[in-house]
Amino acid sequence: MSVRQSQKEATRKRVLDSARDLFETRGYEETTVREIARVAEVSVGSVFTTFSSKGDILSQVMADRLDALYAELDRVVPHLRGSTADRLRSMFAIHYAFETRRTKLFLAHIAAAYDWTLEPASRPFGRNPHLKQVVRDCLSEGVSRGDVDPSVDLDIAVDTLMASYAWTYRLAAWNDSDAEAMSAVFDKHIGLICQGFAPRP
Repeated sequence: MSVRQSQKEATRKRVLDSARDLFETRGYEETTVREIARVAEVSVGSVFTTFSSKGDILSQVMADRLDALYAELDRVVPHLRGSTADRLRSMFAIHYAFETRRTKLFLAHIAAAYDWTLEPASRPFGRNPHLKQVVRDCLSEGVSRGDVDPSVDLDIAVDTLMASYAWTYRLAAWNDSDAEAMSAVFDKHIGLICQGFAPRP
């Protein structure tokens, strides 16, 4: 790696580390690119040399974090047992345990999904293809196993589960609920949703 590339990578890391901490402590909306640059001890111009926007920074912060989560899911999912509902509960329990380590950061990630100014390349919650694919694969396996109706639109089922999962984070925002409390609520959501796509006798 050349000196210039090394400096650029060091700047990128400082920006992401600073942004992650600011998004967690101040919130996404309250944090400005200027503040990120100040905490990272780089110029605003240097931030925009590496990232196109604040939304792009958040997307990269989350992508870097989620790599570890998806590696864990990829390792665990093939060994999950039980019904489709049981396997979904186990998968999302892993998500809750991971995301509640930095709950406010994940709330910012969810909130960014409703930011209409984000570039198409940004990856707020809901635009992450890996999570959607893991959930879809679980439902597809459920079709093969006979506990998911083959006529169900799997994309709609995935969207319904993702929306319900995100909605439970209001409990963290409003009541400071932990992973166990949110997972218990979402387990009930999963049960209800799974009843909707169960095969009819």
